[in-house]
Amino acid sequence: MSDLPDDPVTPPAAAPRAPGPHLLVVDDDADMLRLLTIRLTAAGYRVTAVTSAEAAMTQLHIERPQLVLSDVRLPGRDGLALFDDIRAQHPSLPVILLTAHGTIPDAVQATERGVFSYLTKPFDGKSLLDKIAQALSLSAPAHSVKPGSPQAWQNQIISRSSRMAEVLAEAHMVAQSDASVLLRGESGTGKELLARAIHQAGSRASKPFIAVNCGAIPEPLLESELFGHVKGAFTGAVANHIGLFQAADGGTLLLDEIGDMPSALQVKLLRVLQERMVRPLGSSQSIPVDVRIISATHRDLDLAMAEGQFRADLYYRLNVVTLSLPPLSERREDIALLANYFLVKLADKYKKRLSGFAPEALIALTTAAWPGNVRQLYNVVEQVCALSTSPLVPLALVQRALRSPSVEVLTLAEARQRFERDYLVGLLKLTDGNVADAARLADRNRTEFYRLMQKHGLTPGLFKADNSGPASPPAAS
Repeated sequence: MSDLPDDPVTPPAAAPRAPGPHLLVVDDDADMLRLLTIRLTAAGYRVTAVTSAEAAMTQLHIERPQLVLSDVRLPGRDGLALFDDIRAQHPSLPVILLTAHGTIPDAVQATERGVFSYLTKPFDGKSLLDKIAQALSLSAPAHSVKPGSPQAWQNQIISRSSRMAEVLAEAHMVAQSDASVLLRGESGTGKELLARAIHQAGSRASKPFIAVNCGAIPEPLLESELFGHVKGAFTGAVANHIGLFQAADGGTLLLDEIGDMPSALQVKLLRVLQERMVRPLGSSQSIPVDVRIISATHRDLDLAMAEGQFRADLYYRLNVVTLSLPPLSERREDIALLANYFLVKLADKYKKRLSGFAPEALIALTTAAWPGNVRQLYNVVEQVCALSTSPLVPLALVQRALRSPSVEVLTLAEARQRFERDYLVGLLKLTDGNVADAARLADRNRTEFYRLMQKHGLTPGLFKADNSGPASPPAAS
C-alpha cells in the first residue's frame, strides 16, 4: 500500500464528494482508514474518517452520520467504549465493529448490547458493503433532501443539528409501523411538522393527515368534533356530522395538546383506541375506524398523571414511542439556516428583494433567547421582512423585532479575562483586601498578584472591611 497518499483521513483530491448516506469511519491504522475511505466513497457513500474515539465523538457533535464503522482496538477509549458513548447520545444510530480474532468475544458481547454487527479482519469487501446496506435500511437518512426524492418526507424540517438528526432517524423508524407516538417539546418547536413528516414517511402517506388542538375547542364541541354526531343529537345538530376519526380513516390523526383534553373525554378516547370503533353522538351504531394516532404536548404528562389530571391507561396507550424535540436554544446551529430559509419564503410573500441579513443582525438572531422557539423565529423574520427597506436586513430591525435580551456569547479571551477578574475579586473579598493572604490562597507571589490586580484596576482598599479608601500597591520588586 505504499502508493497510497500520506493523509489517512480524506479521500484522494480527485475523488468527487459522494452524495449518498454519510458514514463515520474510525480506525487508528492509517492504511486501513485510507483503504476503507476509498472503498466506501467509490461505493457512493460520503465518508468522514477519524483516528480515535474522542475525534469520533467530536464529529458526532458536528454532524450526525447515518452509520458508524469502527475498529475495536483504538488508542485511549476503544471501540466498545465508543459504542457506549454513541448509544447514550444517539440510541438509534447503527454501529458496525471491525475486530481481530482476539477480540471476537468482545464483539459478540457488544452485539448483545446493541451493536448492529461486527466483521472480523481481514474482511471481504462485499460483506462489508452488505452489512452497511442492511444497517442503513433500518435508519433514516440524515442529510438534506430535495422535494420528490425518497427522503422528501422530511423536507419541511430544516436542520443541520445532530440532535434533530437523531429525532428524524427515530421518526423514520417508527413511521414504518403503526405504533402510537407521543411528541414532547416546548410550544413552537415544530411538533406538528414532525407529525406530518412521520405520516409522509409511512404507508399511510396517501391517506388523510388531520390535526386537532384538544385545548382550543370547548369540551361539548370537542366530543362532536372527534367522534361526530347524528342529526338531532343535541340542539343545533341539524344534520349528520362526520367526526375527525372517520375523516382520517386510513390515515393519521394528530391530537395536539393532548394534555389539555378534559377528563371525561379521556375515557371516551381510550375506548375508541382500544376498540378501534367510534360512536357518533346520538347514534346507537359504532363505526370501525383505522387511524394512526400521533399525540403532542408541551405539558409534563408524568406530573399530570401523578396529580390525577391525566389517565395513566390512556397515557400508556398513546405513549408507545416518545420523541422529544429540542428547543431552538439547544440547536443554535439551525438558527441562521432557518432564518435565511424563512426570509426567502417571506420575501416572495411581501414582494421584497431581500438578499439576506447583515452579519451583525445574524449574530443577534443566533444569540437570542428564543422562548417561543421556531414559531417565534418565523414571526421575527416576517416582521423584519415586512418592514425592511433595504436588500440587507439591518441589525436595528432585528433588535426591534426580538424585543428580548440576547444570550451573551464571549470570545475565549473575554471569558478568560472575566473569570480572572471575578476570581481576584472573590479572593480579595474573602481576605478583606489582605493581598498577602489572597496571594497565598491563589498560590502566587505578592508581586505577581499585584500585577494581576493592576491589570484589572483593583486596589486592596476597595475590599477593606472599613472601606477606608484605596491603597496603592508597593512598587514591584
